This record gives sequence, structure tokens and C-alpha cells, in this order.
Amino acid sequence: YGKNTIKFLRLHREGKKHFVKEVEVCTHLRLTSAQEYLEGNNSLVIPTDTIKNTVLVLAKKNGIPTLEQFAIDICKYFMTFCQVAYVKTYVQEVPWQRLHENGVPHVHSFICVPDGIRFCEAEQCRNGPLVVFAGIKDLKLMKTTQSGFEGFYKNEYTTLPERHDRILCGELFCKWSYGECKDFDFDCIWYTNKIRECILEAFAGPPDCGEYSPSYQKTVNSIQMLILSKVSQVQVIEVILNNTFYNVVDMKNLGLTNDKEVLVPVETPYGSCACTLGRKKFLEA
Repeated sequence: YGKNTIKFLRLHREGKKHFVKEVEVCTHLRLTSAQEYLEGNNSLVIPTDTIKNTVLVLAKKNGIPTLEQFAIDICKYFMTFCQVAYVKTYVQEVPWQRLHENGVPHVHSFICVPDGIRFCEAEQCRNGPLVVFAGIKDLKLMKTTQSGFEGFYKNEYTTLPERHDRILCGELFCKWSYGECKDFDFDCIWYTNKIRECILEAFAGPPDCGEYSPSYQKTVNSIQMLILSKVSQVQVIEVILNNTFYNVVDMKNLGLTNDKEVLVPVETPYGSCACTLGRKKFLEA
């Protein structure tokens, strides 16, 4: 049990310069006994209101140095209760970015940029390792060429034509595991190793010519392989790509030729492909 959707803004001031972290937190606990379920005995139950207040107090006292560290702080705090057997904390960030005017960063103004939402999870069992996950979701990507889908299996129910030039568009969810938690600099991994930029590079290819994608599945694998090759701390990575398809509007009745210039999205049903890929030594362990 626990508390979902704890939303707040943490403001940190360094003189005139301000820093913001707006987050949404979900924290769940599993107790050593199920007596509250089986017997109605609440003596071990930490109220969900207390969970919410604890999250806010930890944000006040410790700040949010990184999403991952904040999730770790929450897990570690609740593991100090002897009746707690397991803690899981999810944290996601509102994508505020500092405003720049003529290349100069503003000291206290920000803009919300919907270019993917960073999130993390930390979980720990009593007498077990602290495990940390991180990821990005709601990242919408599109390329208008260098994508196709040919040579697929066909039977009497197949109506989809083969295409060697199509729009590839989708909403991406990417989650990776660091394995057992170590003293990682999580922000350094995020910003310096630029996992988000790895995703964009694998999806789009070189800026002057792109890279051909024979399927959504191959694109998903390319993203995973690039991240695993460039970011040694990542052990296992899951990618889900929910596809958006576009149909060319038939304008013959309007006396016009439409050479893939006006298209409409196919809202539902939409396709989805997913893959989890990990380092062999980690999977075997």
C-alpha cells in the first residue's frame, strides 16, 4: 500500500539564481505482517498521509540533488521502520528548463519543454540490495523518410502493402537498470553520457542523411545497442515504442495529386513493439 501522485515543487536559491525541481512521487510499502488485511489490526500500518508528509519533509531537508538520490533517500528512510519489509519509490520530473535570452541564462525564469519526461524507481527489500532504475517516457519522435516495412509474413488476412518509404512516428518509453546501487553520479550519467541523445541518434541517424529503418523493431534494438555500448553503468534496458501511423489523404475527387504531402494520423488501433535487452553477465547473474 502507499501514496500515489505526491506532487510538489522544490525551490532552491543561491543568491539571485534559483533552481527548481517539480516532481511527482509514488511510494509503496510492504509490511512484515498482513494483519491489517487479515485481522483489521492497524498497529503496524504507517498511514499514507504520513508517507506523503515524509516525502515532503525529506525534500525540504535533503533537497533533490538527483531524482535517483531522492528516491534512494525515501527508500532508506522507510527501511528504518522495523515493520517495513519492502519499499518502492517512483519519481518523475516536470521538464522545466531555464530560459535563455540571447544566449544568457535567466536567473529565475523557466519554460516547460515537452521533450520527454525523466523518471526513476528505487526499490529495496529488507536484507536485500538497493536497486535503481531510471528512464524517459512520453518522448514523441518522428522521421518523415528513411523508414520502410517489407518482406513480412503474409496470409489470406494480410491487407497491408509493403512500403519502402514511410513516416516513422511513435511515442517512446525507455527504462534501464543500474543493477545493485553503487555510488553513481546519476546526473552525470544522464547529462554527460547523454542517454537521451543516444536515443535520438539511434532513431534519426546522421543529420545530413539519416539512417534507414527496416522496422520499428530494428529501431528499438538500435537504440538499446547504442546505449549499452556508450553507457557502461546500464545493465538492462527496456524500450517500448507505441507507433503512430499516417495515411495519405486521397485528393483525386478534389482534382489534386497528393504526393505524401497531406496525411492523417490513424488514432486507433495503434501498433506497439517492445524489447528488453541486457548484458549477458548481468542476465546470467
